[in-house]
Amino acid sequence: MSEHSSESTTLDESHPAAEEVQSDSEESAMAQESPKNSAAEIPVTSNGQLEDSHEHSFNRDLKHSLPVGLGLSETKITCHGFDSTKEGVVEAERFAGSRSQQKSGPVVLADEVKNPAMEKLELVRKWSLNTYKCTRQIISEKLGRGSRTVDLELEAQIDILRDNKKKYENILRLAQTLSTQLFQMVHTQRQLGDAFADLSLKSLELHEEFGYNADTQKLLAKNGETLLGAINFFIASVNTLVNKTIEDTLLTVKQYESARIEYDAYRTDLEELNLGPRDANTLPKIEQSQQLFQVHKEKYDKMRNDVSIKLKFLEENKVKVLHNQLVLFHNAIAAYFAGNQKQLEQTLKQFHIKLKIPGADTPSWLEEQ
Repeated sequence: MSEHSSESTTLDESHPAAEEVQSDSEESAMAQESPKNSAAEIPVTSNGQLEDSHEHSFNRDLKHSLPVGLGLSETKITCHGFDSTKEGVVEAERFAGSRSQQKSGPVVLADEVKNPAMEKLELVRKWSLNTYKCTRQIISEKLGRGSRTVDLELEAQIDILRDNKKKYENILRLAQTLSTQLFQMVHTQRQLGDAFADLSLKSLELHEEFGYNADTQKLLAKNGETLLGAINFFIASVNTLVNKTIEDTLLTVKQYESARIEYDAYRTDLEELNLGPRDANTLPKIEQSQQLFQVHKEKYDKMRNDVSIKLKFLEENKVKVLHNQLVLFHNAIAAYFAGNQKQLEQTLKQFHIKLKIPGADTPSWLEEQ
């Protein structure tokens, strides 16, 4: 037993020595195969990691061994430890460096480039189809064959508004005529007053008579200018009401009527399709017609609501404006023909009306400096 154990001990001691000799021979062979390749000599620690002290020299040698044009910053180095299946393998992979960076984010697939000519042609086609449907609807209504959607209450308010607009325009024309005639009369009275004043100075025997008439005509001309200012203010306010406020509301009414015609036209198409057969060919048309009908119905409802709101606000604004202007017109006319100069001037102050003094528009030489 002792001899056996001694022999095994001798064999165990000789086996590491043989492995060391074999390892030394393999290392010398590797050194002979690549004596100048410094990149193959990678010092590692006991746990299979690279030593930090040799990292700089390793990168420098690897940079010299790379092909020309490939920088170290563009190369990814992967070194496997002893526990990896690829021992001593150095992998170089190209990655996005400082010269080229890939943008991360969702990938967007570009739609097909649309032809502008085809888009315009499609718009023209839709416009032509819509115009045809609306024209057919209008002709059918005039011939008494087609049905139309009617909101009785709203239609009555629109008719009253249009009738009132015509009457307000007539008042506006008459007031403008009165203003023109009053301006001519005031101008004539002023000239007549100057003529009387001149004769008062030249005719000693009729000095007082000409003087009285000159003062009267000048007073009438002054009061006429005051009345003219009140009438012109009345004209400007009514003109704004008729040609801006009411006209804006009627523009919305026209848009509402156009939306109503489109709604009835597409409603008629849908009703005709629903009365026909239902098969594979007609069902897609019915579905498309239903969608178009719904779109125009929503547009019609929106325009009807807009018209109702505008009519309500217009009525409130019209009453307020016309109340003030009618009071102004009445008080000014009454005070003028009554010869009450103070009441006439008080009326203008009440409505904050400032008369334009002749020559006041031209600035003085001091203001121009």
